[in-house]
Amino acid sequence: MKITKLGEFEELVLLTVAALQQEAYGVEIKRELESRLGEKLSVGSIQSALKRMEEKGFLTSEFGEATAKRGGKRKRIYSTTSYARKVLAEMREVRAGLWEAIPQLSPDLKMI
Repeated sequence: MKITKLGEFEELVLLTVAALQQEAYGVEIKRELESRLGEKLSVGSIQSALKRMEEKGFLTSEFGEATAKRGGKRKRIYSTTSYARKVLAEMREVRAGLWEAIPQLSPDLKMI
């Protein structure tokens, strides 16, 4: 099986979009990642990753409704494509296999 490679940050952003579903827009993606990673991220890094992944066919986007809360601005809502879900499933399988192999590779390694 040929695995499509994603960078670590791209994978995290893609997983976040998948988890947030209809709430997957820039600020909320940033908020969720910062909460899970315990560190600050720049809006630009999130936007760059989203744009790259949309160009690669992992994401689609559309504008939501304008809201008074946002001064009439519309949110760009992101969704994962079937291709993205396939790639994420493949990556999960590879990672799970590697985690299962750790005791076989190094019996002295203790899992924390």
